[in-house]
Amino acid sequence: MSLSEVSLLEFTKLAEEHLDEVMAIEVEAYPESWSIGMFRDEIRSARSHFYVAFLSGVLVGYGGFWLVLDEVHITSVTVRDQYRRRGFGRRIALHLLRKAVELDARRAVLEVRASNLRAQALYTTLGFLQVGLRRGYYAKTNEDAVIMMLELGPAWSAGRLYGEA
Repeated sequence: MSLSEVSLLEFTKLAEEHLDEVMAIEVEAYPESWSIGMFRDEIRSARSHFYVAFLSGVLVGYGGFWLVLDEVHITSVTVRDQYRRRGFGRRIALHLLRKAVELDARRAVLEVRASNLRAQALYTTLGFLQVGLRRGYYAKTNEDAVIMMLELGPAWSAGRLYGEA
């Protein structure tokens, strides 16, 4: 991973014009991909905060969360296949967490496939803890989801949020 390359990511809110590329990445990344209608719902929903990440004009990934009271539910952190293992997923996750803190969120929750050990390791380095399991959460594959949670407090913000790219 090139730190300078990761720091060059630019974020913008998800918009209709991004959907073709987002769908291409989504289908490539997940056996149970979201529909284009689900992404359109993210664009329209007041509780949704969904961003796309660009590197030199190329859409390399996206991520989003729902804000409910003081909690964010991270719904997606996804990177285009040829850009994986280069720090972009971490950078997208940090962007989401920064936005969550700006909105006064006190915790973040997410589900991740039990088989996705790489994503679980990433979230653990960000301070997330495993707090539960949803059996058979992914209907098509009947795979379990690991529930992870992060308390977003001043210590976390000072230690991780603003000290990393």
